[in-house]
Amino acid sequence: MMESITKISPRAALLANISAVVVKIGTNALCGADDRLDHRIIAQLAADVAQVWRQRNIRVTLVSSGAIGAGMTELALTKRPKDLPMLQAAAAIGQSRLINSFAAALQPHGLHAGQILVSRRDFEDRVRYLNLRNCLHALQRCGALPIINENDAVTVDEIRFGDNDLIAAHVTNLLQADLLILLSVVDGLQDGSGRVQPLVETLDASVAHLVRPERSPRGSGGMGGKLAAAAVVRTAGEPVLIANGKEPNVVQRLLAGEELGTLLRPAQRRLSARSRWISLTARTRGAMTVDTGAAAALRNNKSLLAGGIVATSGDFAPGDAVAIVDSAGQVIARGLSNYSRDDVEKIKGHKSREFSQLLDSETWYDEVVHRDDLVLE
Repeated sequence: MMESITKISPRAALLANISAVVVKIGTNALCGADDRLDHRIIAQLAADVAQVWRQRNIRVTLVSSGAIGAGMTELALTKRPKDLPMLQAAAAIGQSRLINSFAAALQPHGLHAGQILVSRRDFEDRVRYLNLRNCLHALQRCGALPIINENDAVTVDEIRFGDNDLIAAHVTNLLQADLLILLSVVDGLQDGSGRVQPLVETLDASVAHLVRPERSPRGSGGMGGKLAAAAVVRTAGEPVLIANGKEPNVVQRLLAGEELGTLLRPAQRRLSARSRWISLTARTRGAMTVDTGAAAALRNNKSLLAGGIVATSGDFAPGDAVAIVDSAGQVIARGLSNYSRDDVEKIKGHKSREFSQLLDSETWYDEVVHRDDLVLE
C-alpha cells in the first residue's frame, strides 16, 4: 500500500521556517465602530501573539498605531487634527492608554509589554540603530513583547516617518526578521472587482494601479503606504503579508500557511544587516557621479576610487550615506563615504598617491567608498 503524501502549498513552504516576525497593526484595526480602542481586538491579538511565541517559539515584535486615535477619543475629537501641536497632544494622551491596554491583555499569558517610541533619527544614526536592536533583543529575552510606535508627542516633520508601516519595515530589516505582517481592516490587496490578490510576485506598475487613494480619517497610511513598506522588506529578501487584523487568530493562521490576505514574495537576494542599513535605512546625504569605467568596476565588486568620480552634489560628511550615479543619471549603488564632499571635490579624478598634497594631510583613505560599505542597486 502506498503511503499518502501531504502536499505543502507554496505559501506554507515559504513560511515554514519562520523564527522571527514583525507584526504591524493599524489604528482602524484596533478601534471599534465607536472610534474607541477595541479591547476585545487587543485581547485577541495578545492571545494570538502569545500562542505564536509560546507554542512555536517565534519571536514577535509588534508595531502598533493607535496612540493618536486613542487620544482623539479622550479629547472627543471627530477628525484627526491637522496642526502638529494638537497631533502631539493627542498622541501624548493616547499613548499611555494604548500601552496599558496591551499590558493588561498580555498579562494573563505571562508576557510583559515593552514600550519603545522611535523617530527617524533612531534608524538613520548607526549607533542609535544598533542600540535599538540591542534593546529589542533584551526585551524579548525578558519575556516582554516589544511594542513600537512613532514618538508623535515630540517628533517634528524633519524627523518623522509619519507612517508606522514604514517603521515596521525598517524594524524588520533591523532585526533581520523572517517576515513582516501588516494588519489593517482590509483583507489584502484587491483588484478592480474587489477580489483579493493572494500572491504578488513583483511590485510593478500593474500592482501600483490597484492602489486606491482613499485613507481613513484616523489612519495615516493606506494601501499605498503598505506597498511602499513592503518594497523595503522585499528588497532585503524577506516576504510580506497584508491581511485583516480583525480576523481571529490571524497571525497563527498566516504563519500556518492559510490563504489569507496577500503575500508579497521576496526578492531573490537576501541582504546582510549592514547592507540593509546602508541601502534601505540610512538617509542619503548627497551623490557622486562616476564615469563608465568606475561604474563597471563597482558592478564587479570593486571599491569606488577618486579617479572615477566626475562630479558631486549634496552636503555629506565622512561616514554619511551617498548615492553613486552613472553618466546616464541612474543610481547604481549606495555607500558610506570616507570623505566629505569638500574633500571629494579636491581629489576627484586623481590617484591616491596625490592625496597627501591635495588634502594637505599625512593620512588618507585609498577608497572614497570601500566595497564593504557599498550596496549595488
